[in-house]
Amino acid sequence: MGRHSDGRRRRLLVPALATGLVLVLGAAAWVTVSVVRARPTCEQPAQVLVTASADIAPALSLVARGLDLECGSVEVQTREATQVAERLAMSDGSPRPQVWVPDSTLALRRARQLGAADVPESGSSVASSPVVLAVAEDVVKGRTPTWDEVLAAPGAVPGMPDPSRDAVGALALLGLRDSVKTAAEPSGAYVALLRRFSANTLGAETDLIARLPGSSDGGGTAAVTAFPASENSVLRHNIEDATSPLVAVYSTAVPTLDYPFAELGGVSPRQRPIVDALRAAVLGDAGAVAIAETGLRAAGGQALRTHTDDPRVNPAGFRAANLPPSAVVDELLNQWAGVNLSARVQVLIDVSGSMNAQVPGTSLNRMQLTAEATQKALHLFKPATQLRMLAFSTKLDGDKDYREILPMASVAAHLASGAQDKLAQLKATPDGGTGLYDTILDAYRTARREWEPGRLNLVIVMTDGRNEDPRSISRADLLTELAKLQDPRRPIPLIGVGVGPDADKGELDQLTAATGGQAFVAPDPAKITDVFFGALSRIAGG
Repeated sequence: MGRHSDGRRRRLLVPALATGLVLVLGAAAWVTVSVVRARPTCEQPAQVLVTASADIAPALSLVARGLDLECGSVEVQTREATQVAERLAMSDGSPRPQVWVPDSTLALRRARQLGAADVPESGSSVASSPVVLAVAEDVVKGRTPTWDEVLAAPGAVPGMPDPSRDAVGALALLGLRDSVKTAAEPSGAYVALLRRFSANTLGAETDLIARLPGSSDGGGTAAVTAFPASENSVLRHNIEDATSPLVAVYSTAVPTLDYPFAELGGVSPRQRPIVDALRAAVLGDAGAVAIAETGLRAAGGQALRTHTDDPRVNPAGFRAANLPPSAVVDELLNQWAGVNLSARVQVLIDVSGSMNAQVPGTSLNRMQLTAEATQKALHLFKPATQLRMLAFSTKLDGDKDYREILPMASVAAHLASGAQDKLAQLKATPDGGTGLYDTILDAYRTARREWEPGRLNLVIVMTDGRNEDPRSISRADLLTELAKLQDPRRPIPLIGVGVGPDADKGELDQLTAATGGQAFVAPDPAKITDVFFGALSRIAGG
């Protein structure tokens, strides 16, 4: 990347504006695009390094070529956004850019979270590209479906660019959540949907495109037919490979990629006019032309100005949801991480006499609804998750208040051995009380002994009342014992799920808080499935 004093030598992967989109098809594979512009009389030009995502780098390069700099050079370097965030937070010795244009403001947030103090929270958006579901044409069959219709279509095999590293994947989580908002059990449907997508999680859109039917998977990974991608990458793919075209399916619930122009700290007085000139040009007419030629939209989501002849992409103006606060995105990413993490779980199910209470508006009692929710929940855990289930009341097994329903084994093994039938046959004990405290303590001690690294270790208790065993440990002593069992390096959150109007939320709050867990209550037992699913989806992310 040496300097060029004659101002004429250039290294540029997009040699002319007229080449447009076709010659930027390989953008994702670029390592560096260098553009130098200086007057012949300049012997030591001030250099400005711009690091950018691959899809915006061609436009920035074209704009930089048009700058009339007295004594300066601009180098546009292509880097994956998460990699840049990590390097800015902890230098690896490589040159530090003065300007960063990632594909999304999410990258700026990530860098700041990692400790890169000179990265701004936001920047002026220089372009946009909707995040769409890229769907194989055979799945769509000439229709214009919604996200939920695509995912319900025969032949839809979903995949996902890793949301922890790819802004497209992270933003797509908002669209997936929105697609199941009308489901009978939205929380459970969302977790189940995440499970489907996680089965084919790859590094980026380019990896997923390589898994389209008919492509060589290079490693035995199953083909995918529907996955989140940027509109820009769909346009590029359809020009590059007309034999397996992709259809872009849009959702206004998904924020667009916004390509923020972020000036970093340390810009010198000699670099200042170059940075200012580049910013003005990118946000001005020159930028608008270059952005349109490379298959991106203007910052406000206006209609595509060029490359509008692809019938599989909608060129009309597009107004999407705003980027939500960091806390919302973090929660979605935590849920994604949780559903992809195997767990080791002890599930305690209340079978005391009060669980026989009929639930108004249904033909079922609390016990039946709880068992039904637990049956469905088996499918929310990864097959490799290790799970044990205990039923508890009072004196259910000799002097013990609990007995084992399912031994510790993988969810896959439980499903194969008829666990759902066993849960369907679960009955409440007519005269049994709620032996809550002793059961929790014994199960928690077992979980502590059996704690496994690399797993989400949990104890889940489902109950409709408060402790009713006069012979048991007191609440105060239970809290003391739970406190003694805590190890920050080996967490085991206790999760409480209260069933019905008699559940003691205050008691569950105290018990779960002692372990770093959380309590959830369904005053209407008919809603227990939704509450249980919601609890699992939230605790899955820690």
